Amino acid sequence: QVPLVESGGASVEAGGSLRLSCAASGSAANRNCMAWFRQAPGKEREGVAVIYTISNTAHYADSVQGRFTISHDNAKTVYLQMMNLKPEDTAMYYCAAGCRFGPWSRAASYDAWGQGTQVTVSS
Repeated sequence: QVPLVESGGASVEAGGSLRLSCAASGSAANRNCMAWFRQAPGKEREGVAVIYTISNTAHYADSVQGRFTISHDNAKTVYLQMMNLKPEDTAMYYCAAGCRFGPWSRAASYDAWGQGTQVTVSS
C-alpha cells in the first residue's frame, strides 16, 4: 500500500491555476505535519509548503508565497492550491508527511513520501 498518493498535476499556461491533492493512508495518515516538495530536472528537491495538522500553521517557500495555499482535511488529505502559475513552477510535485526534526523545507525531515505528480507550466 502506497502511503501517499498525489493527483492533480497537469500542463497549464502561465497565469493558470491547479489544485494538487495527496491522499494519506496507513501510517502516513494522521501525522503531525504534511508538506509539498517539488523537483525540477537537474535540481534538488525543494520544500514548497508545509502545514502542521493540529495548529493549522503553514509555511511557504518565498518563491510561492502569496500564490500557493496549502490545506488539509483531518490529516488524511493535503491540498496545494496553486494560482498565477509561472514556467519556473514546472516540476514534479511530491507530497510528504511526518516531520521528524530539522527545517520543514528539508526533505530528510520527513519519513513518508508519495510518488509525485507532474506540473508543467508553459509560457
